[in-house]
Formats: sequence, C-alpha cells, structure tokens
Amino acid sequence: MYNVLVCDDDPAILNAAAIYLKSEGYTVFTAANGKEAVETAQKQTLHCIIMDIMMPVMDGIAATVKIREQSNVPLIFLSAKSEDTDKIAGLGLGADDYVTKPFSPLELLARVKSQIRRYTAFGNLETKPTALTTGGLSLDTQAHVCTVDGEEVRLTATEYKIVEYLMVNMGKTLSSTQIYENVWNENAFASDKTVTVHIRRIREKIEIDPRNPKYLKVVWGIGYKIEKI
Repeated sequence: MYNVLVCDDDPAILNAAAIYLKSEGYTVFTAANGKEAVETAQKQTLHCIIMDIMMPVMDGIAATVKIREQSNVPLIFLSAKSEDTDKIAGLGLGADDYVTKPFSPLELLARVKSQIRRYTAFGNLETKPTALTTGGLSLDTQAHVCTVDGEEVRLTATEYKIVEYLMVNMGKTLSSTQIYENVWNENAFASDKTVTVHIRRIREKIEIDPRNPKYLKVVWGIGYKIEKI
C-alpha cells in the first residue's frame, strides 16, 4: 500500500490521523517537527505528506522547501489559520492542498486519497501521446518529466497535472473552474485563487521572463492557455 507521512507537534492530531489512515490501509510515518519530516522523506518512499505549518525546531514552511528540493510528492498543509493569505502562501511554497484546523478526519482522508490517486496514476485512465511539445517546452507523459530547452524542470504533482491538461488542450483557453475541476477532481469551491497561485509558480519555472510569458498565457477575464508555437 501507500506510505503517508503525518507531521505535527500535537500528539493528539498525530494519533488521530494515524488511526484513520491506517484504517484505510496506508502505512503511516509520523514526525513531531519539520526536521524529523525532512529526515523521513529522505529515507522513505512517500506517496503523500501531511504537514503542519507552526512547529518547533523546524516549521512546516522550511521543511517543505527542503523536501521540494528533492521530491514532488503530494503535500497537504495543516494550519489553525483560516485566512486566504495563509492558504495562498502555503500553496505558493509548493503545497498541493490545504486543510484548516479543526478538520474532519473524513475530509483529510478524502484529500489524501485524491492526491495519491493523481500522483500514482498519471496516464493510466486514458491513452495519451507520449510527448507533448510546443517550442522549447516539452512533456514526456510516460516519464512525467517536463523540460524547457532540453533542461529538466522540477514540477510538483499538481503543477505537472496543470501543465499536462493545458498542453493536451493546447491553444484553447481554459477557465480556472475547468482547470480546478479537471486537476483536483472536485467541485471548484475556491478555484480562482488556488489556480492563480499554481499558474504563477509554473511560470516561474518554465518561463525565462515570467512577466512576459512565452508559453503560459492569461486571457484576461476568461482563463489560461498554453500557446502552440
């Protein structure tokens, strides 16, 4: 089965999350701070990480930055903060999803399942071309690798899925709602801000000049598209 790391300095949350995840057949690793989470991520093959933000020794933000240097494993932030700015900050650091405390264990389970399904099943549901290319931007849909001018670009699982969706529909303008519902596989209850943050991060990775993008364009008031070059 799949391996899930839960990182939180609250033992009650660690224990509760572990119980629910184990009941679904997941192998669960726990960490009490970001430093332990980074060490576990380096030693274990993980399929999802649940990461608290505010922790001693090393907080979740610093730990995520470290983990993202080596892995694009799906990562869900936990936080007691509910403001939109905090959610956007978390997504901007490379998180794939965000759950606000207090949370329903069933909601957390559903989000873990959704993230793991996307992470482990790229290309399994339909026949896709093995390569998608426009100009110097290319996706290898079998190896799930993105390159720009021959150089590999490290994308998170969600970022890759967004780029893939836009490139499969190359030249078409897709709304935030369309992108959210097709990538996250759920109703677009907060699509605009979530998609905007991910688009910004993708541009920073694939564009030479993110403010004057060559590939990933905004069609104001409508949505986004990747140009056919």
